[in-house]
Amino acid sequence: MILFEKAYNIVMNSARSIDKERVAINDSLHRILSEDIFSDIEMPPFNKSAMDGYACRKEDFKNELKVIEIIPAGKIPQKVIHKNQCSKVMTGAIIPQGADCVLIVEHTEKIGSNKIRFIKNNTNSNICYKAEDIKQGQCVLKKGTKIEPQHIAILSSVGCVNPLVSRKVQVGIITTGNELVEPDKKPGFSQIRNSNAYQLIAQLKRIGAVPNYFGIVEDSEEATYNVIVKALSTNDVIIITGGVSMGDFDYVPKMLEKAGIKILFDKVAVQPGKPTTFGISNDKYCFGLPGNPVSSFVQFELLVKPFIYKMMGMDYEPLTIKMPLAVDYTRKKAKRKSWIPVKITKQGFVKPLEYHGSAHIHSLVYADGIISIPIGETIIEKGKIIDVRQI
Repeated sequence: MILFEKAYNIVMNSARSIDKERVAINDSLHRILSEDIFSDIEMPPFNKSAMDGYACRKEDFKNELKVIEIIPAGKIPQKVIHKNQCSKVMTGAIIPQGADCVLIVEHTEKIGSNKIRFIKNNTNSNICYKAEDIKQGQCVLKKGTKIEPQHIAILSSVGCVNPLVSRKVQVGIITTGNELVEPDKKPGFSQIRNSNAYQLIAQLKRIGAVPNYFGIVEDSEEATYNVIVKALSTNDVIIITGGVSMGDFDYVPKMLEKAGIKILFDKVAVQPGKPTTFGISNDKYCFGLPGNPVSSFVQFELLVKPFIYKMMGMDYEPLTIKMPLAVDYTRKKAKRKSWIPVKITKQGFVKPLEYHGSAHIHSLVYADGIISIPIGETIIEKGKIIDVRQI
């Protein structure tokens, strides 16, 4: 059994980079950028009005101003602003030459047919200046960025319609256990529904990987070996849940080795997830996760997710928030690093949820995150600042 920190380093140091491909911008959501993106233009490309109003010289704003032109967005101004003159401008319109401020239309009143007066005491410029957001040639997105909607707006603005991204990692999912039935079946006596596979499918989709489900495999050496070989042939990574402990019917580690997988570790000093297994074979990878659903969920978040992100070129840093503990927390056993689900309260505290162990998947339904308790620590006192890892 190895420390979690060592297991994490083994996993992350084993990751290889996946292939790259260009995709249409509308297909790039949640993909990982494989190139730096530079702007081909300045943003804004000209001084533009931030408001509907009147462009004038600031030194004249207390005077009556003659309206000499109306400038909608997209139209090039035809006239230069001189003393006691203004042009009516719409939001986004080019600021005419000679003007250095925009009087907001709500802060003006009309005088006759073509004059206005400013009715406030002072004004901001209300101008978005050329290149104040982005300069031509500026790097606007870094390689390794996970593309979200706000990044697509930047890609569109700088004309990058076919960004280079990492190929999606193909992940085979195998669940083992004679006691399992699929969710559409009502379990018989001694049976349970298979939740792990569908939980993992959702977790993989959330990070932009492609899950390929190979179904429930019976607890036999032949069946386990055959599905492992099949999954390895068509996937970059395989995840097997169940069959990795020390029971009489836990064949997974033995069959992985038979299939050519070198096991790098098979026990981690962590709770939940002690029998977590990791192995490699050339350019293929395998995670063996415990059959209990909380264990598989947590170990995916801690080990599998950062590993797959690294394959796609992203240095994943989970979002953690430092918060005070709402109540005293105690545990009896402290030989392993423990992760427990928690809820963030409206008062700004973090509170451990009722949690019965690695089979208590319902505890995660209300969780905002998880917190870790180090090896050897049995008590965390109320008010202590702890790291909450969001899930």
